[in-house]
Amino acid sequence: MCSHERREFVSRLGLGGLLLTPLAVALSGCKKGNWPEEMVEIKWDRNTCVRCNMVISDRRFAAEMRGGPTKTVFMFDDIGCLVFWLRDKADKYPWMSDAATRLWVADSESKSRDEMQWLDPRQANYVSKTSPMGYNFGAVGSPQAGGVDFNEMRQRTLAKGK
Repeated sequence: MCSHERREFVSRLGLGGLLLTPLAVALSGCKKGNWPEEMVEIKWDRNTCVRCNMVISDRRFAAEMRGGPTKTVFMFDDIGCLVFWLRDKADKYPWMSDAATRLWVADSESKSRDEMQWLDPRQANYVSKTSPMGYNFGAVGSPQAGGVDFNEMRQRTLAKGK
C-alpha cells in the first residue's frame, strides 16, 4: 500500500485514524532513495529497457515515462532509447505528447544511488558521455561548456539512427 492509499485508508478510519497517524507517517515511503512523486522505482539490474530490452544497470543514463489513462510506465536504459520511443510509438500512444505525461532522466552527475537526481529531459542539458546504447549523451541539470539542449540532443540522436 503506497502513501496515497494509506492516507485514504487512515482518513476513512475517522478519529481512530488519528491514533494511527504516527504509524502511517512511519510507513509512508513506498520507495527507497530519491524517487520523484509518480515515478515508479527502477529495479536496477532487473528491469529492462522497453525499446532495446537491455537490463537497466547504469544509473547515470536511465530514463522513465509515465502517462496515459492508465498511467502506463516505460523504462529506458539510455536517453536515446526514449527519444526513439517517442518518435516511433506516437501513433500507438498518442498520450505521450500530452502535457500530463511525465518524463524523467537521471542526472548523469549524481554521486550515488541514494543521492540520485531526476530531471525533466526536456529541461535538461546534455553533455558527451559514453552511454549504454552508444547515443553518448548524459543529462545534467545546468548548462555546461559543449552541452546541448533537449532538441539538439534529440536531432543528433535521431540522425545517428539505430
